[in-house]
Amino acid sequence: MAPGSRCLLLLLLGILGAPALGNPGPLEDVVIDRYYIPKICLREAQMGDFIRYHYNGTFKDGKKFDSSYDRGATVAGVVGVGRLITGMDRGLQGMCVNERRHLIVPPHLGYGSIGVAGLIPPDATLYFDVVMLDIWNKNDKLQITTVSKPERCNRTVENSDFVRYHYNGTLLDGTPFDSSYSKGSTYDTYVGTGWLIKGMDQGLLGMCAGEKRSIIIPPFLAYGEKGYGTVIPPQASLVFSVLLVDFHNPKDGVFLEHLEVPEPCKRRAVTGDFVRYHYNGTLMDGTLFDSSYSRNQTYNTYIGKGYIIPGMDQGLQGVCVGEQRRVVVPPHLAYGENGAGDKIPGSAVLIFDVHVIDFHNPADPVEIETVFRPEGCNITTRDRDFVRYHYNCSLLDGTRLFSSHDYEKPQEVTLGANKVIEGLNSGLLDMCVGERRVLIIPPHLGHGESGARGVPGSAVLRFEVELISMEEGVPEGYLFIWHGEPPANLYEQMDLNKDGGIPADEFSTFIKTQVAEGKGRLMPSSDPEKVIADMFQNQDRNQDGKITPEELKLKSDEDQEKIHEEL
Repeated sequence: MAPGSRCLLLLLLGILGAPALGNPGPLEDVVIDRYYIPKICLREAQMGDFIRYHYNGTFKDGKKFDSSYDRGATVAGVVGVGRLITGMDRGLQGMCVNERRHLIVPPHLGYGSIGVAGLIPPDATLYFDVVMLDIWNKNDKLQITTVSKPERCNRTVENSDFVRYHYNGTLLDGTPFDSSYSKGSTYDTYVGTGWLIKGMDQGLLGMCAGEKRSIIIPPFLAYGEKGYGTVIPPQASLVFSVLLVDFHNPKDGVFLEHLEVPEPCKRRAVTGDFVRYHYNGTLMDGTLFDSSYSRNQTYNTYIGKGYIIPGMDQGLQGVCVGEQRRVVVPPHLAYGENGAGDKIPGSAVLIFDVHVIDFHNPADPVEIETVFRPEGCNITTRDRDFVRYHYNCSLLDGTRLFSSHDYEKPQEVTLGANKVIEGLNSGLLDMCVGERRVLIIPPHLGHGESGARGVPGSAVLRFEVELISMEEGVPEGYLFIWHGEPPANLYEQMDLNKDGGIPADEFSTFIKTQVAEGKGRLMPSSDPEKVIADMFQNQDRNQDGKITPEELKLKSDEDQEKIHEEL
């Protein structure tokens, strides 16, 4: 209130009623003292408006004749249409909600020369202390103010949607009557189906998840003449401060957003595939409820088989290795009305930001891509061959695991001897020296569900291999094979000093001579001396340090007797 206006009213009061100037005569009009005016006044009471207010009524000597406070109920009525005494009709016009006024009503604008029997004497001047609580008009509409709105809003609330929102509810004067926050849970309901007051049904339409609104609802779109219990008086306008947490429609399916799809994508996941992926799971308001990253471990599962919520079963269909995808899952395809634990509320929409690390099918073979194959390649690797090769091993997301280049020499292995994972063994077959390949090895041909040191469980592995050299192998169970028929007098030829016993040095010299002359070959190995020593130990059956004629036997003969692996 401007200082000049207050001075003018006080001057008027002084002129009309100050004892120092004597009694100038009866008041001609109501005297108004606006002793409190709120800083924000969105509207002023006009003729024909519905209003609610509290008051104390007294005589000049301070004696109370009436009070809405004493009755415990506000006064509601229409201002300026003759339903109130004239002085009140005039004194209430122009008031703001929460404004306080002192009114002095002369008799002719009050109850006149008749008064009110037993309550107000004739020709009484009335003093009212009034606070305005509510103003509305039958022509009012819903008042919606957007307080904040997220930058991204792909969808807004429509009729028949199911919404979850927080709210603070107050009367127009700021008196709180209800709050979802105090209950510790959102208010969950359908929109446009009559489950809400009309004003809220209308006020929630068009909202985005995460949006905040102030909604002012006139009584005829709220609880009207009856009010609600003891907290909402009759004819009360309601103010709701609303935060929309999430919403969905019972007809919704899974919504997919492809944030990053690698190129090329040679294969997409289908039902029955086993997928390893990282994810962050959030509610629609951004609240994180779970994350595989926090556990530093991927989530591993089959898709399309019911091992995960239906929405994720659907949402992971068609993913590529390395793809980043957002999967929005409505509650009926997630955890439904009951939610899960203390982090996923009932009827919550879930958002999964997924990064697919790899996937495979239990029926997958090794995938072989030849990067380079020398011309004129006639000799290729077979089982039992001894090979030297270089390799780089990584996960499909590019995470480097191992490399032979970190060591001084290539990797060495006898193929088919169960010394490397099955998938790598298969990928090294039918290679030429100098050939380079990329091998994609599914876990059932790799390190399986348990993984290995440095290799996660159920991981698909990528090998870059280059064959450096190869040596022709020997059949399984053999340490040495003849290129032709063995000598008929084998023992005599092996017993170099003809003393009737073959010690280790004579045995070694004989075998090395056979290899050097091309008459036979040893099982390929990086340590041929050890191979010869193993052969001698197998033939020296009584372990006395020499082989006798009775002890020496060919492998072909041993196979029939099922005794030892030997020559």
